Amino acid sequence: MSEAGEFVDYTLQMESTWEKAAEATERLGGSMKVYGASVGAVRGTVRDALKRYKNLGHDDITALSSELWAEPVFERRLAAVVLLQTKVGVLINTDLTRMEGFIRQAGTRELVDPLAADVVRPLLGRLEGLAKERAERVLERWAMDPDPELQHAAAVARGAATS
Repeated sequence: MSEAGEFVDYTLQMESTWEKAAEATERLGGSMKVYGASVGAVRGTVRDALKRYKNLGHDDITALSSELWAEPVFERRLAAVVLLQTKVGVLINTDLTRMEGFIRQAGTRELVDPLAADVVRPLLGRLEGLAKERAERVLERWAMDPDPELQHAAAVARGAATS
């Protein structure tokens, strides 16, 4: 694991409480491990990591998000989402492949919705030309995919509400 990844993981574990872990485990249905860190702690940890590791470029950001996502731990995955939300300006249309994998593995709309609304939607909003056309084709494919979470993500990214 990278130094930045270790920092995020360690800090999230130190910010956890058993009460929050029990509540989140019940809410998520036990689909993944939960440390018990608050959303505020996750956001603060990502902010601190970005201050500590200032020179992270596109490849570093996407690699760190994948590294955090790799373990099925809710707070790590939420930290990956927060990292991508914070650094959405460095993302490019080909990063939608990574987002698709994340959405397929998310297991909860608590991760799918912010990925779609706060990462994919703003990314699409700033793309132009061929990159935008390619991204739109990806979203069209998502909308037709048998995976209901991918369909939902496509609708959310386009600004449509789904149940």
